[in-house]
Amino acid sequence: MTEPLPNPLLMTPENTLLLVIDMQEKLLPSIPESERIVWNARRLLDGAEILGIPALGTEQYRKGLGATVEPLAAKLGEMPDKLHFSSCQAIVAKLEELNRPKILIAGIEAHVCVQQTALDLLSLGYDVYLAADAVGSRFSYDQEIALRRMESTGVTLTTTEAALFEWCRAAGTPQFKQISQLVREEKP
Repeated sequence: MTEPLPNPLLMTPENTLLLVIDMQEKLLPSIPESERIVWNARRLLDGAEILGIPALGTEQYRKGLGATVEPLAAKLGEMPDKLHFSSCQAIVAKLEELNRPKILIAGIEAHVCVQQTALDLLSLGYDVYLAADAVGSRFSYDQEIALRRMESTGVTLTTTEAALFEWCRAAGTPQFKQISQLVREEKP
């Protein structure tokens, strides 16, 4: 059986970077379904680790909003502390160094830091993907409008499970077995 031709619309372990934005201890309690959002971000980080996809994280005003929650902080390592809502200024050098054209975003808040980062990444020429079930806002209407705005400007909406299987591409590999275990985890 021949390998399918590479589809430029798909994320792969070779072309993608995972960005987790501002999943911080003092902000998450005010986000509806924050447990599910953290769970999905953690599964994305686990999948990225399994498949060798680099992951970056950011923290917004750490002094006021606290550190990134566990288990995400341990998986992300050192993160820049930023004051701008967009993460781009804090990570642009690392993005250039890693040279991945596609960026999958998870994080909070959808209508502030996530949206401004996504729009800045688009303007820098990146293909931006958003794991819609791994982002949140304090108010559902803000989140809904942010998702609609980002999608209308060129951000591709996806889900955690879809991204994990897209990264994996095929069944029957050791990595697929590990990804399948992540997908079968019981929701919190």
